[in-house]
Amino acid sequence: MIYLTGFHAIEERIKSGRLCGPLLVAKAGPRARELCDLAQRMKIRIDRVGTADLDRVAGDHRGIALEVSDDQSSNNVDLELYLESLGESGGSGNGQQGQTGSSSRSSGQESSSGNVLVAILDEITDPHNYGAILRSCDQFGVDLVLTRKRRTAKYAEVISKTSAGAASWVKQAETANLQRAIEQLKEAGFWIYGADMEGDCIYEKDLRGRTAIILGGEGAGITRLLKESCDAMIAIPSLGRIDSLNVSVAAGVIFYEVMRQRSGG
Repeated sequence: MIYLTGFHAIEERIKSGRLCGPLLVAKAGPRARELCDLAQRMKIRIDRVGTADLDRVAGDHRGIALEVSDDQSSNNVDLELYLESLGESGGSGNGQQGQTGSSSRSSGQESSSGNVLVAILDEITDPHNYGAILRSCDQFGVDLVLTRKRRTAKYAEVISKTSAGAASWVKQAETANLQRAIEQLKEAGFWIYGADMEGDCIYEKDLRGRTAIILGGEGAGITRLLKESCDAMIAIPSLGRIDSLNVSVAAGVIFYEVMRQRSGG
């Protein structure tokens, strides 16, 4: 069993309407009382417990914790079903110069389902980074986060707290084979970009339409096979003296640029 302890994480999980509860309350401060009122409105059971009882199950808490089952810890969807729900791409990608992807993805600006952004996380092992990325995904309109099964950070409590509850809203899909999943995305009309310091300036790329961004793990970056699957590599121009941005910071910058382009900014 998993227990969420951050106030924002608990609030957003309850608001999402997905299965959760009971809400365990040891200390009813002002913020905890607000969450109790929300739980009552959503018909979630509230259990009054002692602080020692909460210590045993939740550890780092502020007098309140929400119980969630393992299979409900993230907002999971099936990749194939998700791609089917988008409909046909009409053979239109975003027509970026210098790309090496399938020629079937021609140079239109919009797919039949409009703009779609997928974030592919390749070996993101730090749960704090994972949670921070999910928070940026929620803020900047990422439609789906795609990860490898069993090899990505899965600390639900830390992720939910670090994401400020965004983990309850952002769609996530897992796959045993990321390379195969990328091929499925290409077949559905997506252009695949890898974030890399040696890539082309992100401002020079048209990121509208169906777009997927690969973010590599801390230190190692994108794995070789996934890098070879990219249509192009993109980089964030910087003036710093150290070699790179933290992956979660880089994710926020990239997703913002995608949103900016799509909003006509």
